[in-house]
Amino acid sequence: MGVLAVIAKRLDALVGPGVMFLYPLYESMRAIESPSTLDDRQWLTYWIMCSFITLFELSCYKILAWLPFWPYVKLLFCLWLVLPKFHGAAYIYANYIRKYVKIGGLVGSSKYTEGQKKVLEMMSFDARKLVIQYVDKYGWETLERAIKAAEREAKKR
Repeated sequence: MGVLAVIAKRLDALVGPGVMFLYPLYESMRAIESPSTLDDRQWLTYWIMCSFITLFELSCYKILAWLPFWPYVKLLFCLWLVLPKFHGAAYIYANYIRKYVKIGGLVGSSKYTEGQKKVLEMMSFDARKLVIQYVDKYGWETLERAIKAAEREAKKR
């Protein structure tokens, strides 16, 4: 029973590194190689959250030392962030971070309507930059005509 008690007491130290670092590292490398940007958002957000947790722990270590349940809370939170069933990091990005942080201020320009801004926000940063360059050169109407022509061409196939 002594071995099981030690394992139960130190579960966070045994499972934590795998949950917080090994699995996310593996998935981050897979995300880099995949063509989808959805998994990139999940894992980049995870690493941001992991950095915030580390900064919080470093800043509040004297208080956290008095909380025996902190390692388990952190482990559960990291499990929620990491596990594919929950995609907690992507959830936090979509519902909290994205509302307040708009990097690449190209969309914030007042020369675009709300609908145009929404279309631009759905694009990756690189695609958005190219589309804005095209719109600045030829106008939004030209872009809309090009999109409609591409849609008609796709329907023919």
